[in-house]
Amino acid sequence: MSTVKTPWIKNLEGIPPTLEYQEGSMFDAVSRIAEEFPAYRAYDYMGRNRTYADLVEDIRRCAKALRAIGVKKGDRVSICMPNMPQTVVMFYAVNLIGAVSNMIHPLSSADEISFYLSDTQSVACLTMDFNYDKLMTACANYHLQHLLITGAGDELTPLKRMGYQLTQGRKIKKIPADADIIYWKDLLKKGDGWDGDYAAECRSDAAAVILYSGGTTGRMKGIILTNKNFNALGAQIVATNPMFRPGDKMLAVMPMFHGFGLGVGIHSMLANGGVCILIPRFNAESYVALIKKYRPNYMAGVPTLYEALLRIPSADKLELSCLKGVFSGGDSLSVELKKRFDKYLGEHGAPIMIREGYGTTECVTASCLTPVNTYREGSIGLPFPDTYYKIVEPNTENEMPYGEEGEICLAGPTVMKGYLNCPEETAATLRKHADGLTWVHTGDLGTMDEDGFIYFRQRIKRMIVTSGYNVYPTLVENVLDGNEYVHLSCVIGVPDPYKIQKVKAFIVLKPGFEPSDELKEKIRNYCKEKIVRYAVPSEIEFRDELPKTLVGKVAYRVLEEEEAARRGE
Repeated sequence: MSTVKTPWIKNLEGIPPTLEYQEGSMFDAVSRIAEEFPAYRAYDYMGRNRTYADLVEDIRRCAKALRAIGVKKGDRVSICMPNMPQTVVMFYAVNLIGAVSNMIHPLSSADEISFYLSDTQSVACLTMDFNYDKLMTACANYHLQHLLITGAGDELTPLKRMGYQLTQGRKIKKIPADADIIYWKDLLKKGDGWDGDYAAECRSDAAAVILYSGGTTGRMKGIILTNKNFNALGAQIVATNPMFRPGDKMLAVMPMFHGFGLGVGIHSMLANGGVCILIPRFNAESYVALIKKYRPNYMAGVPTLYEALLRIPSADKLELSCLKGVFSGGDSLSVELKKRFDKYLGEHGAPIMIREGYGTTECVTASCLTPVNTYREGSIGLPFPDTYYKIVEPNTENEMPYGEEGEICLAGPTVMKGYLNCPEETAATLRKHADGLTWVHTGDLGTMDEDGFIYFRQRIKRMIVTSGYNVYPTLVENVLDGNEYVHLSCVIGVPDPYKIQKVKAFIVLKPGFEPSDELKEKIRNYCKEKIVRYAVPSEIEFRDELPKTLVGKVAYRVLEEEEAARRGE
């Protein structure tokens, strides 16, 4: 380890370069906070508060219920939910019994959900009532032992529950009376009758969470993360934000099926005594209302969120002296957007600047962050404690000199165990170097300066980032090429003022079909049935043919260059 260069340590501004990490599970970390601050609020959901003592009691009850229906240590349980109390309780209950949570986007297509369930061999799945039909379709070729159903009204106050049932609740299709499901309330009652053992001893290095991402090839892969990965992140987040105090509030808008939302917005807060303001869905206007109502101390989001706030007249009326930290991740924060948002923060009473971070799901989420008081233009900051960065010549372990571009590699306590069922991909991404450390080869290009500041340049792997979500063109192309009208397709990312990038598809139609707006809509609707909504092409352009490389592959870079030229870039 002595051979690893660490030029950033001298610039950490009092942050320790190494930390002590708690042993045990994620639940253990939350339970310890509950013992220290039992009366502190753990979360607020639509005006309903639960203290840490309440939360731990809820988790234990749910854990007993899971054991009562036969879920045991080592099983996989899928959680296909937005940010709600049920999601939080189920997540930690699964952890308490020693099982593994598989986090799924609730708007995923039936085909995607079927793959996630099968790939993880999940024994149970918690989802929303409006998702029942989709889960039935997803389970047509997979036997799920337990389908657990909850609704938005289950954890609301009585008055708000009544209001919900009279408005939004009436629009949800009724589930058949004979459906083979367990409702949330009935599930919890099963826990009341369980008097056997339910808590499992969980090692720090035990698998605890599966998050799906595209890996280095674009094929969807389950990233296996451990208790230590999340607990270490929680310690690092607090260490790099010494202004944090138990009781501080975070607007938890980033979804729990995303490493950013689960790792930063939820676990890092609950493992340190913070208050999670659970937001199941939002838009820019409602986000402004949430800031005004809750006056949070911390905000974390993707660049598109901050860009949207700058365009909303109601945001001009906000008073932001409550803020201690504003973080941007999930995509590159442009220098211009940072300057504009920093100016906005200053004009509205916030004594801080927006701080950009960088990371990958292979290390939960952020592993690098702009220091509190030091910013270098274009930099994504300095590595977290116990985290190492190096820049290597792509596809090698040869370290590049300071200032020269290469592949970003990182190592540390948040690095994943590997990809689920993908040993070759794991070996390609996790590599043990001569320095003795196991490094994640990120597939991203960047540089490091002599003071250890990291600069992201671009991605080596072909990937589109839209509103902070990764879209892998090959996955979308595989879906498009399965359509009855499509002969050949190519997908690229094109600039978008709100999403940063949006998905555009170039399509060659099969003989006998003529281009039309109606056909575009049919192809989009087909995609909506197969892939998550944010991956569905926003633009479709029909072509007679697509450019090819010398070996006959579609030359997507030519299409990217054509688009750039057309848009005057």
